[in-house]
Amino acid sequence: MPSVTSGKVLVTGANGFIALWVVKTFLEKGFSVRGTVRSEAKVHHLKETFKSFGDKLEVVVVEDITKDGAFDEAVKGIDAIEHTASPFHFNATDPQELIVPAVAGTVGVLKSALKYGTNVKRITVLSSCAAVLEVLPNPKNFSEEDWAKAAIQEIEEKGKEASVSSTYRASKTLAEKAAWDFVKEHKGELKWDLVVLNPPYVFGPTLHEVASVSSLNTSSSHWYQFVLEQVAGNDFLASEGSCYVDVRDLALAHVYALEKEAAAGNRFIVCAAAFKWQDIVNSARKFTTVSAGNLTYKPENAVHMITYDTSKAAKILGMKYLSLDETTKAILDDFKEKGFWPKKN
Repeated sequence: MPSVTSGKVLVTGANGFIALWVVKTFLEKGFSVRGTVRSEAKVHHLKETFKSFGDKLEVVVVEDITKDGAFDEAVKGIDAIEHTASPFHFNATDPQELIVPAVAGTVGVLKSALKYGTNVKRITVLSSCAAVLEVLPNPKNFSEEDWAKAAIQEIEEKGKEASVSSTYRASKTLAEKAAWDFVKEHKGELKWDLVVLNPPYVFGPTLHEVASVSSLNTSSSHWYQFVLEQVAGNDFLASEGSCYVDVRDLALAHVYALEKEAAAGNRFIVCAAAFKWQDIVNSARKFTTVSAGNLTYKPENAVHMITYDTSKAAKILGMKYLSLDETTKAILDDFKEKGFWPKKN
């Protein structure tokens, strides 16, 4: 399929942390955007945030993404789809609380695009590195060839007793696999192609509606607690971490996934670097007063159990990434503007 460099883009779950940056980036690139939200109460913030773009932004309500035909109307007159709507939390008491909406929402938007998306040329699904990684005894550099098979196996074997992290990884893996299976099953019928983006931890300033620290999205909440409040202690900061990408870079990846013809049919790991929480604490200390954390920590000695091969996204999408300091400063500036930091006595 040809690349998509203009037209109207559908962004599902448009009021989310990542999705608002996706909406903003597409609008700034000259696209029109139709965003879906779950209730009328979510419409105002989107409209207010992007009021300078006027009628370039349209917001529609899709109350339940698991319902058959939920996106039938939303896909009409759309040139490309960015599917970001999927649950992300660690509060599920039953794995199906995450798995059902993740899978049904993803397959549902593809079904609607097949039936009614007559203008759709490309669909980008926001998956996660949670669908890629495995917890292994030795360090591994994961690539797009890897899948989180062990998480699915744990759900099948343990059900409600499965760990919350495996539940989340399974939901993302099953949803992404369902998307690729759908494309394979309907290959001869499709007028559009599929791209999947797999980010790790997503950090950055917030555009979505956040009234207090307690209402931050999961990754931002972790950042606030571990970096500024240091609730986990020095040993944790020096030994625990993951990989990350700035939300603004991920939003650009969504645009590149449409603009690059060669992106068709690929999944891309979109990742800036590996980190220990102490790395981010050290970065934050350049811009604000925080506790010293682990003074014996040396980044060059850190062992990262999980890293990612990002060469594919660099080669095909042309991905480049903001530095850790750039991301850290933007987050701190955002927290200060919202009055979340420094904490008031």
